Amino acid sequence: MDFKQIQELIKMINKSNIGEFTVEQKDFKLTIKQKEENITQVVSAPVVPVQAAPAHLTAPAAPNVEASEKPKATPPPANTVTIKSPMIGTFYRRSSPDKPNLVEVGDSVTAGKVVCIIEAMKLFNEIESEVSGKIVKVLVDDSSPVEYDQPLFLVEPA
Repeated sequence: MDFKQIQELIKMINKSNIGEFTVEQKDFKLTIKQKEENITQVVSAPVVPVQAAPAHLTAPAAPNVEASEKPKATPPPANTVTIKSPMIGTFYRRSSPDKPNLVEVGDSVTAGKVVCIIEAMKLFNEIESEVSGKIVKVLVDDSSPVEYDQPLFLVEPA
């Protein structure tokens, strides 16, 4: 693999929502990783059609969409901060099936502490808390799909 091919790979990965890419050939190994901000910006674009899709469904499905939005419409308590999903994927509360949950209700978290895992395209992404405080509520069930910017946890800031 020559330098121009590597540059083209980097450009393609920057334009995609791939978080990490590895190529191995005989005695050569190349790993390209994106920063999490770039992934978030790229992943947010495809969400618009997904959220708009329920409007195109038949009439019987519309009440279900409205019913599911009512709980989301209730604002969180004023003294809490919401940790939201930075991507589309599958939400996991533990790092592997035989390990305990990363955080429980009542646990103290600090900024940078891993609170959950989101699997996207066979990649397991550790989601870190952006705020220090105490977990008040877990808003998503384990192993369930999540959307971009979907609330995952409520944290009472310290």
